[in-house]
Amino acid sequence: QVQLVESGGGLVQAGGSLRLSCAASGRTFTRYTMGWFRQAPGKEREFVAAWTWTGSTTYNSNSVKGRFTISRDNAKNTLYLQMNSLKPEDTAVYYCAATTVGLTTTLANYPYWGQGTQVTVSS
Repeated sequence: QVQLVESGGGLVQAGGSLRLSCAASGRTFTRYTMGWFRQAPGKEREFVAAWTWTGSTTYNSNSVKGRFTISRDNAKNTLYLQMNSLKPEDTAVYYCAATTVGLTTTLANYPYWGQGTQVTVSS
């Protein structure tokens, strides 16, 4: 089992930046692939980015690549999502998730989830 707690959300103007954090506890953090997902009102939860325990990363290239950067600090058991050039369409609840599966963007492959943090981007 791994427990995940997100923080860092808030209200920001378009073009601004935020950094989300996800603190993990429980099983060995380094053995998990960690991902970020988001869910906007009335929409399905979608993949944002992931960092595997082998060091590979992947992004939702259609919506965030080039603007968002995922990183992790294994010593602190923490995953980050640096979000730059934010747009109103980035408004969503952002969730941290963990899996022992390798590089995967599929929501159903992630059994462990945080409670989410709200990001609101005003125009």
